[in-house]
Amino acid sequence: MPGCFKKTLFALASLISFVSFILIVVAMGIPKWMTGKILCKTGADLVNATDPELVKFIGEIYYGLFRGGKIRQCGLGGRRSKFTIFPHMVKKLNTGLHVMIIMFLCVAILFSLVSFGFCILNAIKVPYRAINGPAGACLWNFLAGGFVVLGATSFMAAVKLHHLTERIANFRENVFQFVILEERFEDCFWICVASATAHAVNLLLIAISGIHFPKIKTKTEEVNVTAEDIMY
Repeated sequence: MPGCFKKTLFALASLISFVSFILIVVAMGIPKWMTGKILCKTGADLVNATDPELVKFIGEIYYGLFRGGKIRQCGLGGRRSKFTIFPHMVKKLNTGLHVMIIMFLCVAILFSLVSFGFCILNAIKVPYRAINGPAGACLWNFLAGGFVVLGATSFMAAVKLHHLTERIANFRENVFQFVILEERFEDCFWICVASATAHAVNLLLIAISGIHFPKIKTKTEEVNVTAEDIMY
């Protein structure tokens, strides 16, 4: 049986792994990875809008991995619309990269659950095989955190290098053209960053669990038994 200190560390690590699993699932399901402001360039050019008038042509957009929405401002008031990434819009995006982001996060979810199981196992007993012990827990936590990092980095590449927001904003816009004025990474993106950080914390906890602290030994007083003591 593992010691009390080691049990506590692995129990905490298992809790963190489970929280990381929940965070990734929530982040994938909520369409708040990115928000931004979009300018209806076509409408602004038609009326030759000056700076004070540009406010009438500035809308908003938000999206996640599967769906999103936007407010079109083309001089006639705001018009709200919602959209889904699959199955049609994804064809106009960098399909391979977008699917890869989702796959990275799905693999991270799987590895988070595996790391949760390994941490529980190490909290309950000392495994006979080394791969099932702290080394295995470290491996699965490293893989889970690594795939989250890959997913988040790939999403950043899609936004910054492949102009993901602009492509989404102009999807099926035959008359108006939109340009991006501002982009912000939102809660769901940072939740994924927090998930990767959680696995890094787990690696630290597992490393600490392997440290052998010196045991405090108490000196026992020597008991001298005399003949008189035996008589009484």
